[in-house]
Amino acid sequence: MESVFVGIEIGGTKIQVVTGDGKASIVGRQRFTADPAVGAEGIRGQIAGALANIAGRQKIAAIGVGFGGPFNRETGRACCSHQVAGWDDFPLRDWLSEQVAGAPVAIENDGNTAALGEAIAGAGQGQSPVFYVTLGSGIGGGLVIDGLIYHGALPTEAEIGHVRLNQAGDTLESRCSGWAVDRRLREYASANGDSPLAKRLDGEGGEAQHLAKAMADGDAGAKAIFDETCGELALGLSHVVHLINPATIILGGGLSQIGEPLRLGVAPALGRAIMDVLKPGPSVRLAKLGEDAVPVGALILALNV
Repeated sequence: MESVFVGIEIGGTKIQVVTGDGKASIVGRQRFTADPAVGAEGIRGQIAGALANIAGRQKIAAIGVGFGGPFNRETGRACCSHQVAGWDDFPLRDWLSEQVAGAPVAIENDGNTAALGEAIAGAGQGQSPVFYVTLGSGIGGGLVIDGLIYHGALPTEAEIGHVRLNQAGDTLESRCSGWAVDRRLREYASANGDSPLAKRLDGEGGEAQHLAKAMADGDAGAKAIFDETCGELALGLSHVVHLINPATIILGGGLSQIGEPLRLGVAPALGRAIMDVLKPGPSVRLAKLGEDAVPVGALILALNV
């Protein structure tokens, strides 16, 4: 029976269970929607079914997991999930090992896992240190040095989304995450119904996906929000540069789908925000792996467990 490695992404909105070869290349994929209504128990049922499907055809050599929340790597327990109920103090490592007859299991939070994937197989190849920031419904991060995830003291590290931008308590996540940018764009469009952005919107949610086209249409208000977001993101990342000075910073997550305009907005703002001796600053790159960042990182974890 052929042996394969398994990578699992346990996110707040989607679950991916992939199989991969000895080079962490994805060769098979099962994808599910993470339904908060069924909670963690329902998600575990989806994962168990996917693993049984694989085990019926192939021998599972090892499992790597990127979990969407803080994870205690010493106890093997999930601390919690901010999006799906039922993960608090759950023995995820032992549970997964039971599903596949004792196969070794390695688990990291999804920010660390995506960082590993991008550093080894994506935009950070050949660079060290690499800092990855995911700009999605929340903001997370991960630091990879010489091919290894940097670990601080338990329970977590690299929580860049919680960096404060001012004394008022605004954080990088509260200003630059997908939901935060959506909210600001929604408020702007509501007050400017004739703007190019407002004309593109259809219902509430996902406003940021129209941002690049609205700017291309000459929407000055949308451009002002974009510039402010880039500046605040650069300010948050400047703390990473001053503390760690990574060779490369990678922008991932849903907002990175804006593409090159985002990189061109953040990179010069970051250069202006750091001390002179560190200028021009790290190389700022867009993530290459897209939605495969966590699964590929999970496969790399499985290969090295």
